[in-house]
Amino acid sequence: MDIAHPYKAVCPTLDSGVLSVLAGTSRPLTGREVARLLGKRSHGGALNALNRLAEQGLVDREEAGRALLFTLNRDHLAAPAVDVLAGMRGELFRRLRSTIGSWELAPVHVSVFGSAARGEGDAGSDIDLFVVRPGEVDGEDPAWRSELDLLARQVQRWTGNRAGIAEVGEAELARLRKDEPPIVAELRSDAITVAGAAAAELLEPV
Repeated sequence: MDIAHPYKAVCPTLDSGVLSVLAGTSRPLTGREVARLLGKRSHGGALNALNRLAEQGLVDREEAGRALLFTLNRDHLAAPAVDVLAGMRGELFRRLRSTIGSWELAPVHVSVFGSAARGEGDAGSDIDLFVVRPGEVDGEDPAWRSELDLLARQVQRWTGNRAGIAEVGEAELARLRKDEPPIVAELRSDAITVAGAAAAELLEPV
């Protein structure tokens, strides 16, 4: 799955990006604003997509002086599907929280970091997870390893992307805070917590 643009897994055309932008707001947008939010230098392609979607009734188009304003028609039969596509990244985090919350051996912390946390990356990018194992749980505990292995398989099934799991024991946090390897700075700045205390709190400088 393209982490930056997950809706492309279903609809790889510009139309899906345009719909995702409109689904994220109730404010009418011009074609130029849609193009800017998509990161496009020229708004011509976005405007063509908007007009195509307006012809299908999925997008409302109205004149405002010399400008055209566009909004998602939330009464359209396809609007719920658009909301699902636009919310795929959020659904990934919801599933992670739900799955990890059901573990028999609860982790001290789990967060997503790297490109997935920043909303970057593509279909070839790993979804990086930082996992802190409880101090009383041995790293080779079969139940613990089973939970991690299942999580890795689930992430790949949900997204098509490999899960890159960086696992440390609770006792190793002190060493990470002291030595500050590169992953620590990344976790402090980008990590999105899905279980336990925030990464910035766990890795607060000594």
